[in-house]
Amino acid sequence: MNNPIFTIDLNKVGINDIDLVGGKNASLGEMIQHLTALGVNIPNGFVITVNAYYEFIKFNNLDTEIRRIVNDIDYDNIESLRRGGLQVRQLIQNGRFPKSISEEIIEKYYELSRTYDQDVTDVAVRSSATAEDLPDASFAGQQETYLNVRGPVSIIDCVRNCFASLFTDRAISYRHNFKYDHFLVSLSVCIQKMVRSDLGASGVAFSLDTESGFKDVVVINASYGLGELIVQGAVSPDEYVVFKPKLKEGFKSIIEKKMGNKDKMMVYGEGGDERVRIIPSEKNFRSRFCLKDETIIKLSKWVAIIEDYYSKIRDKWTPMDIEWAIDGMTRDLFVVQARPETIHSRKDYSKITEYQILDETRNEKLLLKGIAVGDKIGTGKVNILYSLDKRVTEGHEFVAGSILVTDMTDPDWEPIMKKASAIITNKGGRTCHAAIVARELGVPAIVGCGNATELLKEGTLVTASCAEGDVGFVYNGDIEYNKLEYDLNDLPKVNTPIMLNVASPSLAFQFSHLPNSGVGLAREEFIINNYIQVHPLALMQHKDLNDADLTNEIEKKIIGYDSEEDFFINKLAQGIAKIAAAFYPNKVIVRFSDFKSNEYFNLLGGKYFEPHEENPMIGWRGASRYYSDAYKAAFGLECIAIKKVREEMGLTNVVVMVPFCRTVNELMKVQDVMKEYGLVRGENGLELFLMAEIPSNIILADEFSKHIDGFSIGSNDLTQLTLGLDRDSSLVAHLYDERNEAVKKMLEMLIHTAKKNKVKVGICGQGPSDYPDFAQFLVQLGIDSISVTPDSVVKTYKALHEVEQKM
Repeated sequence: MNNPIFTIDLNKVGINDIDLVGGKNASLGEMIQHLTALGVNIPNGFVITVNAYYEFIKFNNLDTEIRRIVNDIDYDNIESLRRGGLQVRQLIQNGRFPKSISEEIIEKYYELSRTYDQDVTDVAVRSSATAEDLPDASFAGQQETYLNVRGPVSIIDCVRNCFASLFTDRAISYRHNFKYDHFLVSLSVCIQKMVRSDLGASGVAFSLDTESGFKDVVVINASYGLGELIVQGAVSPDEYVVFKPKLKEGFKSIIEKKMGNKDKMMVYGEGGDERVRIIPSEKNFRSRFCLKDETIIKLSKWVAIIEDYYSKIRDKWTPMDIEWAIDGMTRDLFVVQARPETIHSRKDYSKITEYQILDETRNEKLLLKGIAVGDKIGTGKVNILYSLDKRVTEGHEFVAGSILVTDMTDPDWEPIMKKASAIITNKGGRTCHAAIVARELGVPAIVGCGNATELLKEGTLVTASCAEGDVGFVYNGDIEYNKLEYDLNDLPKVNTPIMLNVASPSLAFQFSHLPNSGVGLAREEFIINNYIQVHPLALMQHKDLNDADLTNEIEKKIIGYDSEEDFFINKLAQGIAKIAAAFYPNKVIVRFSDFKSNEYFNLLGGKYFEPHEENPMIGWRGASRYYSDAYKAAFGLECIAIKKVREEMGLTNVVVMVPFCRTVNELMKVQDVMKEYGLVRGENGLELFLMAEIPSNIILADEFSKHIDGFSIGSNDLTQLTLGLDRDSSLVAHLYDERNEAVKKMLEMLIHTAKKNKVKVGICGQGPSDYPDFAQFLVQLGIDSISVTPDSVVKTYKALHEVEQKM
């Protein structure tokens, strides 16, 4: 090779230089060259090329000895792996640079410092392997990064340590597992100007949902200080989710915000050898979101720009994994790393695996909760490990199939993690290394549990479930479940649109992969019960109730929000928006709250506002609440939340539905209250549906049709009210049947009237999927849609196909 290049400016390298500068550096250079003009800020720097690495190995005669040590490793023995890795790293760390190369690196560093008017500027020293971050291999976090490095001696030391990190235990093990030749992978190093996020905030962002693989969102994790703690999983970060299609149209489409505790932060050290240190964050920092909405939107736009750019040059969808930082001195935002995401971008979503938990009493066996990573279930005996060193010195070998329980893992734990049936950690968020590696290995993990190492006992049999949404549950014992696998490509075509009933926003992205025509029923009660948990009137009036405990509970819940009303509106809006985004642009029919008085009573503070009713099922519920003086203000908050979802976030696919509306006059009163709070049928395309669940809705369907855009049959209530029975009473349960001739006559009347009035009519209930003859009856009448729970989709497609074939 003639005159090999040992150093080069970051802005002179690009995506075609991976062999010279590694994936990470090639990506940074590519972005500086092509995305700076689009407003994306990337800190400047220079690259030490792989030629310098090879020259270093050659100069110190290390090649033969490294090969001998690596070839002698027994990969089934973790101690052998650790010993071999340590020997190689020490060989490299004790090596010396050829004088000409060290002088060239130092001169480049001084040159960079001068561009910032400093003698010795602070830099990040980042490893970049030639096999890292390639489209078919993640290698996430396997090589080292050093922050706040200053001065020539420290620079040279850190570069040498980066070279050594090509042989961390995890990197050696990973390459062995994926059959990468250790000696075809080499290392480049980036010397990049530091962003003073120790005085600001930093974190990671993905251009897809990391759990479900849902393509249309940006997921941001953020915390105060330098970003290393989020990556390590040492801090619970804030999380923000932004819907990309509406972001690109100019809407403020932040569809979810979750506050992390952010109890510590990494800042600059005091000098000397202490480059960085970890300190507790200020108490008031923990109780507020660390990013303003404008910054969330700006960062999300950058993430979308980066994803679009890489997808274009690769000629295929390329989701991105990005590290970002805000400089606390200048308030400027920067992207400091970007790499292709390698797990979900390769997954085939036509193959569905579904876990159905059969144990109805599992809530009594619940031990703890955390953040679910993946969607699998793992059962095994608890094996608590606090450190790898302790395990080796005490001969405490990890038994394959056990459940690994620890404070937090780092990528060095990968050889153990792959043996685990599940991983449970005290700390960490969805984007920490434990989560990334667990996803890659296909091992279910529950992170950020808080005190798993205290609550779980060594050797206890437990089940870790990540199959119930974005919350992971750890149960005592072996929980019984069915694992169902099917290929969506095998589903027959049907003419009748099939919609989904979706209650939980946390499962919406996962369900979006199912074939569907939208959401036929999204119930607000689930969101209020699980995300808000407080009676809306108690939120608004708790200070007048002289209940100190209630006020204390409410003040804890609304931390991070401007007011009690702001908390209710935003939590409800975000829950609705997450479901609406998952199924956009298909219709999502959101039913206004339909708690009965006994159910409202159970919400925090509910006892102050709810009457005792002998039969709440036919009492003060649904529409009758919305216009009553006693509840109208609370219904107003629901209207404001819907308006926010449709107008601020741009999710105009949201349709609203009024439940349990007894008379046409009642419907008009509800519409008047909606208008008072800014929701007008027909404005900005707003459609209004009516739940057809009372005989009066059928008998007066002609009159109701004049004021609505569609009916949705609620067959449960309609059956009980037509047959005059209490569906909760076991004494008359044998009479309950939605296929009863009287009920079918009601449905026939409604569908006929709706068709005559050119108003849509659908049904949301299990009847059509449970009873093919009932499905046939509805299809023959010309029903416009059938909405079922996600676990019935496959069954419903098959049942309807059979029915349609017969017809």
